[in-house]
Amino acid sequence: METTTAFFTLVISRMAAGEPRDGGGYYFRFLPHRTFSSLSAREITSRLRQWSMLGRIQAQAFSFDQTFQPYQKDDFVMAFFKDPNVIPNLQLLSDSSGQWTTLGSEVKKIEAINVPCTQLSMSFFQRLYDENIVRESGHIVKCLDSFCDPFLISDELRKVLLMEDSEKYEVFSPVEREEFLFCLFKHLCLGGSLCQYEDVLKPYLETAKLIYKDLVSVRKHPRTKEIQITSSVFKVKAYDSIGVCYPSPKEHEQTFSYFVVDPIKRHVNVLYHCYGVGHTA
Repeated sequence: METTTAFFTLVISRMAAGEPRDGGGYYFRFLPHRTFSSLSAREITSRLRQWSMLGRIQAQAFSFDQTFQPYQKDDFVMAFFKDPNVIPNLQLLSDSSGQWTTLGSEVKKIEAINVPCTQLSMSFFQRLYDENIVRESGHIVKCLDSFCDPFLISDELRKVLLMEDSEKYEVFSPVEREEFLFCLFKHLCLGGSLCQYEDVLKPYLETAKLIYKDLVSVRKHPRTKEIQITSSVFKVKAYDSIGVCYPSPKEHEQTFSYFVVDPIKRHVNVLYHCYGVGHTA
């Protein structure tokens, strides 16, 4: 009897401390009133329309009930896809109808890749000016058209983003290219299937900055007062019994889902995009 009582006392104390239950049993709650102005402001929606991403990109927020450490990411993400509050609320685009829907199959396996998130300044992109990829005026330097399937490359910026054998590809190191801020910037530059590219850099930088600030949490270090990023970011895929079911059965560089986890607020922001023809009106 004493052993049983001690066991339940231990379990209750662990739950009170917020430790994950066996099997990573997190519980989630959809936060429909959490809005993301970085995707809904008039100027931003106009840009997303031009880049053929409008109507195909969105962010959603969920809360969770326990402490989170990055090493728990696999249990966390699997619990997310199994949660009864997530299943009817997590949005994705139907491969057949092109309409927003929810997961219609049971997730059997997940993949959650760590995405570094350390950048605190847009000066990260100053090298685009320094290397004459972008002129001082902000105009992107043009080049002869070529293709890096399925993308048309008509300027030096897209060469830096896509062509590993280009002269200036190495202005960003492999590690820097993994940064969440770089990934956002690249996704916006490449856009959807009918993307109309910008002639100047500013709209890409401004939009990437706004989305980044909307998704990522920061705090001041209590002692040094330095700004620190507290969010962890993961690029996520989910598999059912047939294959990839999320973010889409059709894999594409521009089809993605990022989970941005704030362990302090216990929120996870989900940024989703499915490559295709965005809204034109």
